[in-house]
Amino acid sequence: MAADAWPIRRLLEWTEKYFREKGIDSPRLDAQLLLAHTLGCKKIDLYVRSDEEPPEAKRTAFKDLIRRRLEGCPVAYLIGQREFYQLTLEITPAVLIPRPETEILVMEALRQLKGKESPRVLDIGTGSGCIALTIAQQHKTAVVTATDRSPEALAIARKNATTHRLIDRVRFLEGDLFAPLGEELFDLIVSNPPYIPTSDISGLMKEVRDFEPISALDGGSDGLAMYRRLIPDAAAHLVEKGGLLLEIGSTQEAAVRKLIEGTGAFESLVTFVDLQKHPRVIGARRMA
Repeated sequence: MAADAWPIRRLLEWTEKYFREKGIDSPRLDAQLLLAHTLGCKKIDLYVRSDEEPPEAKRTAFKDLIRRRLEGCPVAYLIGQREFYQLTLEITPAVLIPRPETEILVMEALRQLKGKESPRVLDIGTGSGCIALTIAQQHKTAVVTATDRSPEALAIARKNATTHRLIDRVRFLEGDLFAPLGEELFDLIVSNPPYIPTSDISGLMKEVRDFEPISALDGGSDGLAMYRRLIPDAAAHLVEKGGLLLEIGSTQEAAVRKLIEGTGAFESLVTFVDLQKHPRVIGARRMA
């Protein structure tokens, strides 16, 4: 191979090494995702085509993505998508990038809904639609409503629903928390609200702090502002024995449990941990 030749294999090896030297957390995966996006192919195709040398225009475009990644822009925004559960979702800077931890909430929601016919589910602060759309896809009779105060986020969620042929299964409403819902009742309410204390925002990783929407991150002075508003209203929008599932920060279990217990409307509180054994989701049931 000529010294100035840049086949796919060499591009991947060089980029992975460069990312590692620059402290990128997942250098190999990031290199693969960015190059596959540049070439318009799947990751697996990079190895099938490893000896192929992309044209100069593609190499230039790839270099630009490398530069932007080193500036801190998350890969999901650079390639415009993210895998979540069994869905590939369109992602833009208008929405929070779905995290694997949120799949814990989805799995528990699906467990609670199993065997129920046409359960009414509400997703508060839907963002990209990752929670609402996964529930709709996995539970074929679920009647799902998703709200968000950001019209830009709702536009992305609707596009994702259209892509996955779920647009007729999920109702999207613009508004703050329960504001668009009147007195509607639901069998299950789920939410991944912003829960990072305002003072902690500046200490977040650059790719989170400078690129993801602050409104989806900032939970007020102690990170609990949205829970204080959401939990009491959730009780008023649940049927008897209806379920509530909330994603939480890893240090917020006791505080959120106290807020739920303080309403006097819930029972059967349970905490679900993530792969690092950190508290990640709290579930409760509306009293009869």
